[in-house]
Amino acid sequence: MARMELQRAFETVNLWRSDSAAKIELNRPESLNAWDARLGEDLAAAIEAADDDEIRAVLLTGAGRAFCSGADLTGIGSLETIDDTGRPDLRRILHERYHPVLGALRALRKPVVSAVNGPCAGIGVSLALSADLVYARRSAYFLLAFVNIGLVPDGGASALVTSRVGAGRAAEMAMLGERVDAARAEAWGLVNGIVEDDLFDERAAALLDRLAAGPTRAYAGIKRQLAAWAHEGLERQLDLEAEIQHEMVGTDDFAEGVLAFAQKRAASFTGR
Repeated sequence: MARMELQRAFETVNLWRSDSAAKIELNRPESLNAWDARLGEDLAAAIEAADDDEIRAVLLTGAGRAFCSGADLTGIGSLETIDDTGRPDLRRILHERYHPVLGALRALRKPVVSAVNGPCAGIGVSLALSADLVYARRSAYFLLAFVNIGLVPDGGASALVTSRVGAGRAAEMAMLGERVDAARAEAWGLVNGIVEDDLFDERAAALLDRLAAGPTRAYAGIKRQLAAWAHEGLERQLDLEAEIQHEMVGTDDFAEGVLAFAQKRAASFTGR
């Protein structure tokens, strides 16, 4: 691959370009690339810029030591995110902040590769699995952490994970809320492959080059075929996730989960 040049530097996302290949890089390394409102806006802008016929393949990755640590919970109680009952309006946040970005990524008419360079948690899992191909560093891990604060998977994770690993393993990830290391993720089929850490960037760049030089319209056709079969009900699932998530924010367990997270202690759930 020719040396990538910085095409656009958004506040929290970088868009790199080399000939017909592009790289979208989440760039909040100090927060392990946690997804806040600004990151959502910047990701949407970068994906829109990548929706260019001259760009024939896209790589998605994170700056620093993480891919994406999930949703940024620091602003969850701000005036902009609460509903008329005083609860965080996760239903609206999902529909406005996350779903359009994830949908735009899946809709790109070219191959998209997630290069999971480190921890990938919560909504970060949905982001990674919205790509067509997913590769991980051997040191990376995946985590559906929602249950640890009394929530349920969202961003399409309940469908995207299940379609890759099956219902049993998806239940294990969602209900136990434990890390799945890269080796187990590969064995389960959650990722297409893993690469040793010191070779990861080189192998990811080589794959991006290969796809960028390939039959772009055929790739787009393959994406349409696979989506029609595997994700026909995804929009309904996104709505269901948002509704159930909205129910969860009214529970005592969610309040306890967020407080415990902020206080860096184990949560004491009551089932209410």
